[in-house]
Amino acid sequence: MRDAAPGPAMRVAPGQRLFVRFYLALLASLLTAAVLFGLAHLRFDPARAGLAIVGPRMHAMGFVVLLVAIALVVAAGAYPVVRRLTRRLERLQHSVEAWGDGQLATRVAVEGEDEVARLAASFNGAAARIEALVGAQKSLLANASHELRSPLARIRMAAELMAEQAAPGIGAELRRNVAELDQLIDEVLLASRLDAASAAMPPPEEVDLTGILAEECARVGATLQAGAHSMMGEPKLLRRMVRNLVENAVRYGAGSKVEVRLVAAGDAALRLDVCDGGPGIPEPERERVFEPFYRIAGASESTGGVGLGLSLVRQIARHHGGDAQCLPNGARGCCFRVTLPRMR
Repeated sequence: MRDAAPGPAMRVAPGQRLFVRFYLALLASLLTAAVLFGLAHLRFDPARAGLAIVGPRMHAMGFVVLLVAIALVVAAGAYPVVRRLTRRLERLQHSVEAWGDGQLATRVAVEGEDEVARLAASFNGAAARIEALVGAQKSLLANASHELRSPLARIRMAAELMAEQAAPGIGAELRRNVAELDQLIDEVLLASRLDAASAAMPPPEEVDLTGILAEECARVGATLQAGAHSMMGEPKLLRRMVRNLVENAVRYGAGSKVEVRLVAAGDAALRLDVCDGGPGIPEPERERVFEPFYRIAGASESTGGVGLGLSLVRQIARHHGGDAQCLPNGARGCCFRVTLPRMR
């Protein structure tokens, strides 16, 4: 496999061009068919072969049988040639689809020296450049977020000192802004860690998911319906996922009751539902709320949140082999459903 892209001066020899090979394969098939047809005509000519005494019907049937045989021979001979040319296109298609699904390290084997080979090499070059750019962007974002920790700590200390002399409202606003900035940095760092394919993740361990739910529900006053369920995963990430879900329900539930349910969905999965009775989310936006920094129309920044909570929920769920989705909760409100693999 060659990953490097060909230079702009790379040229394909005339005999290697794909359309020439298709043309030659078609021409060879037609010539073969013409030769076999001629031989069949000579074979079944009554005047030449002395078969005048054979009835016209038998003569026609035999000729049709030979034509069918000719078609089968031509088809059998042309299939390997055409299939060899198209099989590489299929492999290229599968690689492009895998790359489009987020597997940025995907590359295509470069076979031959025709247009398909040039396309595969060009794809490899473009994929490598894009992977490098995305990696640099993630690294920059993670490093910048990490470097903001020190000035943020100094700002927090200065805000605490100023809050004693400032009006109560100003002090509270300073503390709220600092806490929001701290949350933003923390979630950006976590998102960068989950996005990094080469990030060293700790080995999974047995997690008492019901215990985490009980603690987080008690913290915000949500009701919990759950049996005893455990799974293999990272406790810190799963706690962050649960906390983001229940805090989102409290924040946008308009004071409604928040209900949390954890049940077994078959033998291999767990289903976690976090539901509220707030204004809900319009159907066209139920998928977009999982995009980073996306806010639905009418959402106010004063309610808190930085627009990364639900995006992290889906990232953490997929990191553990599950997924997250937004569903309606009857006439009002919504339910965020997370499916996770069940520990066996």
